[in-house]
Amino acid sequence: MTVWLLGDQLAPDATPLETADHVLMIEAHGFAARLPYHPAKLTLLFSAMRHCRDELRERGYEVTYVEAETFGEGLDEYFGAAPGDALVLMDPPSHGAAERFTAMVEDRGGSLTLVENDAFLTTPDQFDQWAGDRTVEDGFRQERWYRFVRREFDILMDGDEPEGGEWNYDDENRETPGPEWTPPPTPTFEPDALTREVHEFVTERYDDHWGNPALDAVVWPVTRAEARSALDHFVSTRLPEFGAYQDALVEGEWALSHSLLSSSLNLGLLRPQELVDAAVEAYRAGDAPLNSVEGFVRQVVGWREFMRHVYRRGMPAMGEANQLEQERALPPLYWDGETDMTCLSEAVSHVYDRGYAHHIERLMVLSNFALVYGADPQELNRWFHLGFVDAYHWVTTPNVVGMGSFATDVLSSKPYASSGNYINKMSDFCADCEYTVSRTTGEGACPFNALYWDFLKENEETLRGTGRMGLMYSHVDRKDDEEWAEIRERAADVREMAREGTL
Repeated sequence: MTVWLLGDQLAPDATPLETADHVLMIEAHGFAARLPYHPAKLTLLFSAMRHCRDELRERGYEVTYVEAETFGEGLDEYFGAAPGDALVLMDPPSHGAAERFTAMVEDRGGSLTLVENDAFLTTPDQFDQWAGDRTVEDGFRQERWYRFVRREFDILMDGDEPEGGEWNYDDENRETPGPEWTPPPTPTFEPDALTREVHEFVTERYDDHWGNPALDAVVWPVTRAEARSALDHFVSTRLPEFGAYQDALVEGEWALSHSLLSSSLNLGLLRPQELVDAAVEAYRAGDAPLNSVEGFVRQVVGWREFMRHVYRRGMPAMGEANQLEQERALPPLYWDGETDMTCLSEAVSHVYDRGYAHHIERLMVLSNFALVYGADPQELNRWFHLGFVDAYHWVTTPNVVGMGSFATDVLSSKPYASSGNYINKMSDFCADCEYTVSRTTGEGACPFNALYWDFLKENEETLRGTGRMGLMYSHVDRKDDEEWAEIRERAADVREMAREGTL
């Protein structure tokens, strides 16, 4: 039996390998040119694939590794040597991929059997049974799913009740560290000869792509062993403070106490169950507090699993959604990072430098600004997809189009929009920023403020009736015509400055 392993299915103990005698891997270089993907992302992907190849060979597998422009050309080469072969493939999560690959294989005289993708904890059947008669139009809510998964897999449960008596500890996870706080060290992985070889190829072949082209941008695990080391480092060093500071923003700090495991998880180098087990074990041993462990578990088996299933149920409509009809192009600052807004300058530089920004930077800075600015949600989705090392279409589309842009209400009944007050509360960015967070209008006022109120006014017909927006619209109603004129003028000025690259 021949198992076809894709680049995001790199677990050396993937279930289909248990009965395989042959493995096919295709490194598709043309596919990597469809968007100007970050060089660190492509280096990570190709290096991880080649390391997986070598590990499988060391374990006795026969591996056919094809470098080609397209998957089709790679299959041509493979079936030229093995006509009529039967392939087994773990069902890829990206919409339409299974159908496309099946057609490619069958067109070349082979057959393709799809099996369950073991990179996830839960299956499509489990989600569909949980959802019951609910449809995408009805909307899905993560909290209900999260509780179902906790019960189903007995994660942080005390009998029938959640550990500690609460399902989540968000109220304990919104602290900002003081000036004396020092973040824990990040794990480091020295690029080996294979990674250096891949990096040289990537930077030569894709020399017009966006992002830091230097080798020091590749700070991510490329092997199963390195990924396990990163997990151990997180649990022992970073997890204790992860909960309290998971929503914090600190100038000059790109990692804080975040796990930095998402790229390994989405490549298949780690499994969700082992992340959960390691964190829960630390809690049971008294080495990490419950609020940190529960917050991490919720990211892994709550949000990640939920995003996969909502994407599956919401496509293809989610891939084109734009319920607020926002069509402005992303401003240049997303590409060059040149802005006097500290929050945006920090977040964009983090993505440019390493292909990563943590979840609050993604949601409440990068997505929030695009939302209140009025950017096209699909363009923002493409930017996330090409810029982040852990980004795949099934990852970014529900997170960016659904949650970050509110282009569909499948995930949330309200947009994650805010003024500068949220960033001021959760960060130290505003203290030294060129803009004044306490001001809404006039030159020098925080751009987030006028954009936020203008966004509410501009989308009032859609948003006012939602159940969770009543308080915000009570503030809208208290503003008189003169104040609104000043807000709209400032918002227009901010948008013009952003378009011109002078914000």
